[in-house]
Amino acid sequence: MIEMELSKIVIDEKRHDQLIALKEKGGTRVLPIIIGLSEASAIKLKISGYNPPRPMTHDLIYTILNDLQATIDKVIIDKLEESTFHAKIVIKTSSGELKSIDARPSDSIALAVRSHAPIFVEDEIINNSEMFKQDK
Repeated sequence: MIEMELSKIVIDEKRHDQLIALKEKGGTRVLPIIIGLSEASAIKLKISGYNPPRPMTHDLIYTILNDLQATIDKVIIDKLEESTFHAKIVIKTSSGELKSIDARPSDSIALAVRSHAPIFVEDEIINNSEMFKQDK
């Protein structure tokens, strides 16, 4: 697995296109992922430091996990099928057990941003994907 970090968020409300770019940590490869407007907004609001007066969905999930004494160990983008990325959120329970939860990459990244959890992409996606490019 290759560790990645959030590099860019592009929100075009007129064209309804939202994109996040994950950059290889310590490297140059970039993986763009098209996501929904609400997920892009949730990620952008969190990294900009905005705290809403009431919890948004990703904030609520993060709070529930914390109250249950569980943490987000990592996020893994583990599959690419028919141009759709799949991800897993790996949660560490209070007893130390790791649980893997199927999720969309956008929701996974929104939670990773809140918990400062690392984001990984499986080698197979990197090795077989023409979507990776060199960041210039």
